[in-house]
Amino acid sequence: MIEIATNKQVDVIDITSCIEKALQNSALKSGICLVYTLHTTTGIIINEAESGLIQDLTILMAKMVPKDAGYEHNKIDSNAHSHLRAVLTGNSVVIPVENRKLVLGTWQKILFLEFDGPRKRRISVKIVSE
Repeated sequence: MIEIATNKQVDVIDITSCIEKALQNSALKSGICLVYTLHTTTGIIINEAESGLIQDLTILMAKMVPKDAGYEHNKIDSNAHSHLRAVLTGNSVVIPVENRKLVLGTWQKILFLEFDGPRKRRISVKIVSE
């Protein structure tokens, strides 16, 4: 289990090095690594961690799922937009592992997406052998 603290209401955090550390602490040589968020207002994706792209991603989410659009869930909790954004990104990724290394492309990073922060968050990492 990995614990992180997000700093903003909408935050994107590169967690690749945390996942690599968990992999190095395991005995796995080859298999898969499942990265899963335990929260309904967060997401996990694989993409480039370039600052302009991250800014574009947050702008896109705000346009696609605006904060105050009359959502039913807001009648009990004012974070429906956060849940809906998380639905669009998904809550997990699976990465192949070969020779004790994550198989990622040149620019690929594992990104944790916060949509309802700042908060303390938990990420489950499950490493499975072939």
